Parts: sequence; C-alpha cells; structure tokens
Amino acid sequence: PLCAPGCGVPPAWAARLGATGFLISKCCFPLFKAKPCKAKRVRTIFSSEQLARLEQEFSRQQYLVGQERCLLASSLHLTEEQVKVWFQNRRIKWRKQSLEQQQAKLAKMG
Repeated sequence: PLCAPGCGVPPAWAARLGATGFLISKCCFPLFKAKPCKAKRVRTIFSSEQLARLEQEFSRQQYLVGQERCLLASSLHLTEEQVKVWFQNRRIKWRKQSLEQQQAKLAKMG
C-alpha cells in the first residue's frame, strides 16, 4: 500500500521495504538537508608542568583576569582562552569538592 498524500508518517512496515518490495511514496520519508557541521574542537591536553603551574596559580587565587591571564598563558604556551576555560572548570571542580566535604562533615555530626 502507498501512503496518503502529505501523511509524513512512515507506516510500521516501512522497515521491511527491501524484503517485501513495497513502493512507498515520498511523503513517508521527507528529505532532510544536512546542516553543515562545524569542525569539532580538539581537546587540549595539558602537560604535567602546565597543570602544576595552573594548580599553583589557582591555589593563590581562583580568578585570573587581564594581564595576569595573558602572562600566565604566554609563559605556558597556551592561549588566554585555554587558561580561562581551565580556571572556569577548576572552580566548578573546587565547588563540587567543597560541597562534598561539607556533606561528609554533616553526615559525621548527624
């Protein structure tokens, strides 16, 4: 059987098309134009020296802005964006760890 014009919904048996030889009108399988994909960003792999320095700076202060971020990035051969994102992610990790520690303390007390 063929679909009704404009139905837009493939029948349940459409998966068996090859085996049965049914003809299906184009309304059952609308053509989707593929959107042009952006190139996937490559994940930055930090060296142990870079991580140690980033952690050292984070322990000194949790927010780096302006000239400090620029200097740190250039000294580590990273972009300012990479340093900025690392600090954002590290702050999230720090908050999560702090919350878990507080919950552990409360569990001990109560």
